[in-house]
Amino acid sequence: MQPSELPDLAHTDSRPLHWLATATAMAAVVAAAGMLQPDPAASASTTHRTTAQHGTAPVAAPDPERVAYPLECAGVGSVVAQQAPGDLDGDGRPETVAVVHCDAGSGTPPSGVYVLTRGSGAAPRIVATLVDPAQKMNVGDLAVRDGAVSATLFGYSSADVPRCCPDQQEKVTWRWKGGAFVRSVRAAPADA
Repeated sequence: MQPSELPDLAHTDSRPLHWLATATAMAAVVAAAGMLQPDPAASASTTHRTTAQHGTAPVAAPDPERVAYPLECAGVGSVVAQQAPGDLDGDGRPETVAVVHCDAGSGTPPSGVYVLTRGSGAAPRIVATLVDPAQKMNVGDLAVRDGAVSATLFGYSSADVPRCCPDQQEKVTWRWKGGAFVRSVRAAPADA
């Protein structure tokens, strides 16, 4: 073994006192970390906690009552019959799907199905029409799950079918793919 040309350093020898000092310092760090834990009564979904931790408040889905729909209702106005919020394009912000028809006193006016998003301004806007009222369809149910819009559409095989009693039914799904909503028909459940 060659002698070192460096001077003897006292702190390079480990003695029991050094180990005791290190253990005490580590215990102090662990105890301090335990005191800095989050409040167990607080929930991750609590708005003020989320805002304080991430700097942004959760974004609300667009309000369908604040949109001017492209319906020709002859002065009677329109009604939002159904609505379903959900993130359809995977950007982390919710959209709203709205079923809207003219506020007719009687009969079954055709529905429009619209996808709404919150634009750069405060007012929501229509970004897609899934069912145009010109198709003369009605919507029986509507849901948004796992980024997909599903609905049951009712229609008429001919102009001779009374508007009260649609004779066609189709279960459909729309998914956002390649920058557009792609429609597919869901298979009818098998009879038991």
